[in-house]
Amino acid sequence: MTDQRVAVLQEPERITVETRPVPSPGPGEVQVAVRAVSVCGSDVHYYDHGRIGGFVMHGPLVLGHETSGVVSALGEGVDGPVVGTRVAVEPQRNCGRCEQCVRGRYHLCPFIEFFATPPIDGSFAEYVTVPATRAHPVPDALSDDAAAMIEPLAVAVHAAGKADIGPGTRVLVTGGGPVGLLCLQVARARGAAHVTLSDPVARRRDVAREFGADTVVDPGAGDDVPPADVVLECSGVQAAVDAAIAATAPAATVVLVGTGAQVTLPLDLLQAREITVKGTFRYAHVYPAAIALAASGAVRLDDMVTSHHDLDGAVDALLAARRDPESIKAVVRPA
Repeated sequence: MTDQRVAVLQEPERITVETRPVPSPGPGEVQVAVRAVSVCGSDVHYYDHGRIGGFVMHGPLVLGHETSGVVSALGEGVDGPVVGTRVAVEPQRNCGRCEQCVRGRYHLCPFIEFFATPPIDGSFAEYVTVPATRAHPVPDALSDDAAAMIEPLAVAVHAAGKADIGPGTRVLVTGGGPVGLLCLQVARARGAAHVTLSDPVARRRDVAREFGADTVVDPGAGDDVPPADVVLECSGVQAAVDAAIAATAPAATVVLVGTGAQVTLPLDLLQAREITVKGTFRYAHVYPAAIALAASGAVRLDDMVTSHHDLDGAVDALLAARRDPESIKAVVRPA
C-alpha cells in the first residue's frame, strides 16, 4: 500500500478526509498500522478553537494521539518490536540531548514533538511512524481500544506518582471526565484508603461509583467533602480548584492535572496548612506500569468506551460527549 486515508482538521470546525502517502519508517523508527484512536479533550479543543494556550494551528492538522496499532514495518537499525506486534503508541519524540532529557524528564524537553500538537500531525490516519522505543508491546489481554487508552492512563499514573499515593492515603479527585475516572482507578490500585470524586454531572458521579469511588459529591449542592491527603484536580476550573484546596488536610498534596485558563490559589490557606501544590504535564517512563495495571484488571479501560467511529465519522467522535450525556470515551478506528 502506498496511499492511506487521513482525517485532517483544515480549520476550526472543518475536517476533511484526504489521501496521503503512507509514511515510511526512518532509522530507529517503526511504522504502525493504526487500530484505534481514543478521543481526548485536547482534540475537541483544537477542533473548536484551533489552539490550546500557546499551541496554535497555523495550517492543517491531523488530530488524535491516544493510539494503538500493529507494527507493520521496521526502519534501519530496529530489531524490535517485530512486525506483527500489537503496541500502544507513546505519542512523543524528544531530542535526547537537552538538560531535561539527560535528567530523565523527557516529557519536558523543549524540543518535544507530540502527536496532534501543532505542527505535528497525529493519528487519525491508517498508518503512523514513531521511534521504536515509543511503541510499547501490549499483551493479548488488552483490546485495541484499551491499548489506545494507555495514553490517558499514563497521565493518571504520572499524576498519582507525583502525589505519592499509597496505602492509607485519602484521595479527592475533582472532575469526573475520562482522566478523572482513570485517576480514581489508579488511586484505588495504589491502595488509597478512601477515594472521593467530585463532579456536577449526575451521570459522571454514577459512573465514578461503578469504578470504585467511596464517596461522590456534587460541588454545587453543598455536599460535605471528606478531608483529603491528596487532591488530583482534573477539571482546570477555578471553582473546582478552590473546593479542592478547601478540602485538604494539613500537609496535603494538590496535583494540578486538568488544563484550563489561569487560576488563582489561596496563599493563606496553602501556608497555614503547609500544602504542597504540584503541576503535571503529560508523563514520562510510565507506559510499562500503565500497561501492567490495565492488563491486571486493576484499571478498567474497555468499560469507558461508549462509541466507535471510522475516519469519515471523526467529527461525530469529537462531538460525542457534547451530543450524548452518556458518552465517556469515543474511539476512532481508521481501518
